[in-house]
Amino acid sequence: MIRNPAGIYIDGAWQKGAATIENRNPSDVSDLIGHYDQASAAQLDAALDAARRAQPVWWAAGIQKRHEVLMAIGTELMARAEEIGRIIAREEGKPAAEGKGEVYRAGQFFAYFAAEALRNQGDLAESVRPGIEIDVRREPVGVVAVISPWNFPVATPAWKIAPALAFGNAVVWKPANLTPASAVALTEIIAKQDIPVGLFNLVTGPGRDVGQRLVESPKVDAISFTGSVPVGRGIAAAAVANMTKVQMEMGSKNPMLIMDDADLDLAVAHAANAAFGGTGQKCTATSRLIVHETIHDAFVEKLVTAAGALKVGHALEEGTQIGPVVSADQLAQNLDYVGIGKAEGAELLCGGNRVNRPTEGHFMAPTVFAGTRNDMRINREEMFAPITCVIRAGSYGEALHLANDSEFGLTAGIMTRSLARANHFRANMRAGCVMVNLPTAGTDYHVPFGGRGASSFGPREQGRYAAEFYTTVKTAYVAAGAPE
Repeated sequence: MIRNPAGIYIDGAWQKGAATIENRNPSDVSDLIGHYDQASAAQLDAALDAARRAQPVWWAAGIQKRHEVLMAIGTELMARAEEIGRIIAREEGKPAAEGKGEVYRAGQFFAYFAAEALRNQGDLAESVRPGIEIDVRREPVGVVAVISPWNFPVATPAWKIAPALAFGNAVVWKPANLTPASAVALTEIIAKQDIPVGLFNLVTGPGRDVGQRLVESPKVDAISFTGSVPVGRGIAAAAVANMTKVQMEMGSKNPMLIMDDADLDLAVAHAANAAFGGTGQKCTATSRLIVHETIHDAFVEKLVTAAGALKVGHALEEGTQIGPVVSADQLAQNLDYVGIGKAEGAELLCGGNRVNRPTEGHFMAPTVFAGTRNDMRINREEMFAPITCVIRAGSYGEALHLANDSEFGLTAGIMTRSLARANHFRANMRAGCVMVNLPTAGTDYHVPFGGRGASSFGPREQGRYAAEFYTTVKTAYVAAGAPE
């Protein structure tokens, strides 16, 4: 049983909202998880006011306090990873083991930034003028609006909320409406800590109403967003009116190059993992497989076999490797892309269909297209689906050109035994994260994450680079004076 508070947490208290939404299990739509409240405009404004009051109190509490609070949050998340992971599996659809891993990783984010709270050290500099001392330090940016997606409903907000709190900011969090139970679980852990009333606020609601009002508010000092490119562009346009600091992670069309000298079995394993893991609902998923023509047919044959062997099923069922798509709308969009691919002349080798299971859910078979061109819509647009497309390349140079021929640049990978090719790829692939002989999906929490082009905008997330977004730099000049 999932506990179901009101779903809105403002100024230190759970509240009822102006309306409610249903939350159903995508593995079994007859399973009603609960009804979750939607905030009103007045409630959002109250959350922002509370955050502005609490933020200076939190900053004044000092680095040891912030360290202790973040460490407590991280420790509880890791201890409850299985429990909360099952909540994620039930409402988002990823297999329970993946949900558990996500929650544990979220705990690691908080533990990492608990340590970073103690490392918020400044610099001393010599002045070019005699008798003047200079120090440079980082201070909190203020109130941070966090807008997070449904595909990683605990991990993604964790890597935003943790650095925001570590560096002394207040938070107003608007999660995706598809995963409110996960948001409530994380909020309960944060809310029980010894923090100023109003420092952390959970405000659920539709993006077109609550989200839009949030990003347009002059009471917000910074916005951290993960989601689609169109929404991101709208946020950037709204934020500029108030000169609000913005950090955005958006779309992707991640390529993996399979070279003629690659370990074929390893390449297939990594491609299947990155393309179909999480039902393809990852911004780091491999959606373009650019394969050297000399091994193309052998690779494709093995990939189709691997895709067909994956077990699609209920996210809470033992042995499930691919859970359902998150919603009926997402499944319909995925199937539309299958139709688009076939109409464009791509060859559908496997999948492309809804899968029937004992429970009524949004299940889709892992899908492989071959004979695709880089100018096809299925190779230009982010599908967020268990669909991958194979493109034939005659050389490494052609493959690299195809990989870079995209408006996106989040992650990219290469499978090769050649050190020279690997090094050239690292230097010349226009992506924020480059993988060599690894899946495109899978990053560490202590190093920067982000992309280029339409994939990202603003400072990087995660690791020590997070300070660039969550703090502002102050340079102080002090006349030392003559000793008495």
